[in-house]
Amino acid sequence: MTNKVRPTAQVEPFVRVLGEQKAIEFLLRFGGAELYLSRRPRPNSTLAKLVGRDQAAALAIVSDRLPRRIPTAKPWIAKVLFSQGRSKASIARELHVSDVSVRKWLKDEDVVPKDDDRQLPLF
Repeated sequence: MTNKVRPTAQVEPFVRVLGEQKAIEFLLRFGGAELYLSRRPRPNSTLAKLVGRDQAAALAIVSDRLPRRIPTAKPWIAKVLFSQGRSKASIARELHVSDVSVRKWLKDEDVVPKDDDRQLPLF
């Protein structure tokens, strides 16, 4: 059973433009800093190489709804990765945080890992 993790308000515009997986890659690469978004990105820019020129331009179009600094969104990313079946330890390594942080983020909400057959259905 997969559980779709709802994006936070900070992350939602990125997910809408890039999709969940590319948004995660984008946030991991650029999170925590300011980023200039051009409506005509150069093909060799780091952003265009990561998400493609069209999606880089689409981010620039919605830049008025984006936070000034790109969020790190580590709690949301941890929940998405866990729902995809990743282990807590591998999530902690990828996000450069402790496994204690990952467990805390996952405890805040009910997140069911992908194809987890250990939990019996209630009904």
